[in-house]
Amino acid sequence: MTRIRIAAIIAFTVLACGLAWLVALPLWLGDGLAEPSAGVLLPVMMFTPAIAALVITFTMRIPAAGERVRFLGLWPLRPAKRVVWLMVVGWLAPPLLVGLSILLAAALGFIRLDPTFAGFATEIANLLPEGTPMPPIELLVFSQIAMIPLGALVNSVVAFGEELGWRGWLVPALRPLGTWPTLLISGAIWGLWHSPVILLGYNFGRTDITGVLFMIGGCVAWGILLGWLRLRSASIWPAVLAHGALNAAGGLVILFAASQPDLALAGPLGIAGWIVAAVAIAALALTGQFREQPELAGAPGRLLSAPRDGGGSATS
Repeated sequence: MTRIRIAAIIAFTVLACGLAWLVALPLWLGDGLAEPSAGVLLPVMMFTPAIAALVITFTMRIPAAGERVRFLGLWPLRPAKRVVWLMVVGWLAPPLLVGLSILLAAALGFIRLDPTFAGFATEIANLLPEGTPMPPIELLVFSQIAMIPLGALVNSVVAFGEELGWRGWLVPALRPLGTWPTLLISGAIWGLWHSPVILLGYNFGRTDITGVLFMIGGCVAWGILLGWLRLRSASIWPAVLAHGALNAAGGLVILFAASQPDLALAGPLGIAGWIVAAVAIAALALTGQFREQPELAGAPGRLLSAPRDGGGSATS
């Protein structure tokens, strides 16, 4: 793995994005996100990067047969202590960062916090059938927060579909470019891949290019953090858990906002989330965390090997 495989990366990107549009096509031909099949199609779409990765792996033979499991970060889990520790970080850190982004959004005036949770209560009341008694809102809020760790594990099942493509295949394929180009490019492609549903109003309620640009920004910010987990552990599993945890905690801002927030400003993928992620990235960079990248244990080609300064390309 001494050079970047440009043709394979282009083919992977086109296939992943093309499959995403194909899966989302019934939404475009129907009632958009209100289409009854949306609840099924959105999780299915999350597996299109995995399908693209497997197609490229087996048709273009990148990586070669003997390197595939290690290249994709599936196995072995070595060094075990570091992998397990980073899995815990991936599981617990994203909800904490989302919580900090809510506080920052309030400080910047993007939202007004409501300790009575009246806005969330209104949202719940609108969902309940007429005449159904409203449970205590404090109990609902507590249960939502308490369920996040379990929700992260459940969400990790479908998050694996994305992560096998983005951090499993794409990050190591781009790695010869160096750490930062790899993380920035893979994050941008991840954000662009969301276009079929973003243009229908998903996440930000914006049905034009601004929604796509906000998504690209959010995916670059969070993609650097998930990519760090991948490169630091030489394993896909910490990133899978982090992706699942981010999805589980993504709606927290709605609990605390006095009214429906503009998620392009206050959401974890919006500006508040970018700033919090940037601070976390800066802290990792200043402490040298991006320079410490272990090799895939026992893998020929040292597929994730990195010089001590974090630059350069992989060695053979």
